[in-house]
Amino acid sequence: MATVEGTARFRSSSAAAAGHFRDLHGLSLSSIGLGTYLGSDDDATDALYCSAIGRAFELGINVFDTAINYRNQRSERALGRALARVPREQVFLCTKGGFLPFDGARPPDIRAYLDETYVRPGLLRWDEIVAGCHALSPRFLLDQVNRSLANFGVDFIDLYYVHNPETQLGEVPRPEFLRRLRAAFEALERACAQGKIGAYGTATWSGYRVLESEDEYLSLAEVVAAARDVGGQGHHFRAVQLPFNADMTEAAGVRNQAGGRTLLESAADAGVAVFASASLLQGRLAAAQSLQHVRGTPGILCALAGMKTRAHVEENAALAQIEVTPS
Repeated sequence: MATVEGTARFRSSSAAAAGHFRDLHGLSLSSIGLGTYLGSDDDATDALYCSAIGRAFELGINVFDTAINYRNQRSERALGRALARVPREQVFLCTKGGFLPFDGARPPDIRAYLDETYVRPGLLRWDEIVAGCHALSPRFLLDQVNRSLANFGVDFIDLYYVHNPETQLGEVPRPEFLRRLRAAFEALERACAQGKIGAYGTATWSGYRVLESEDEYLSLAEVVAAARDVGGQGHHFRAVQLPFNADMTEAAGVRNQAGGRTLLESAADAGVAVFASASLLQGRLAAAQSLQHVRGTPGILCALAGMKTRAHVEENAALAQIEVTPS
């Protein structure tokens, strides 16, 4: 697992400028993180990611983010192979579960694959699957935690996200959604107690950005209350992830949370860390300018950017040498 001592050693060995490392419950985390969403499901892309991850670690990045469904589990496996070569205690490892992942490649018969992999083994019922691709069943999520651990080749995940829980709101009423979310959090509290994950959160696309009147809206206060319901005051809900960049500024600019607060304000009130995804809008924004803006925004702990080439890593990691000033 990432440790206070290990991440402090990583910070002290880095030549980073002031503000590059931030504190999360004593851990020293880089203000830039490497994401692994994009790319083909092939060996060549795996090799690119392995090389890029190793280079990122050399250049002062110790936050690595993925999901079990990214590239049909290949992103997790590539990340695991790369991180096997570095001190585990210096790395903050994040992944996500919720979408039903394929295994290495898209199967020719998706329903048959889901039936064989999840339904017949008793991990899911068909009525627990929404949009043909998403589930919050406790049995399913605990299975996904174990599969991610195996993919990484580790026995501990530092931060585990429920992936785009707002997907459920397209098909189930909000009271049922909150019941499912509480059950999911209860399962993740169990995984924390078992020493498999350190903390959990929600990684979202639209949920925290849209207005309360929209179907996919998420109230952070309600989400934290669900964690408190099952985990008490000592619950392990510690982080949210959502898009934030120069074109997607809702987290800082839209007052859609309880009490007329923004998401960033609400998260600060609740003691919840915020990780920004899509910091480069999947390569459509100028890297240096956008990353500086995102990681300089008060309330953002880490700006995540997809990086699968060493050149891209070196370009982005160069920002670690530039002092962060508030945006």
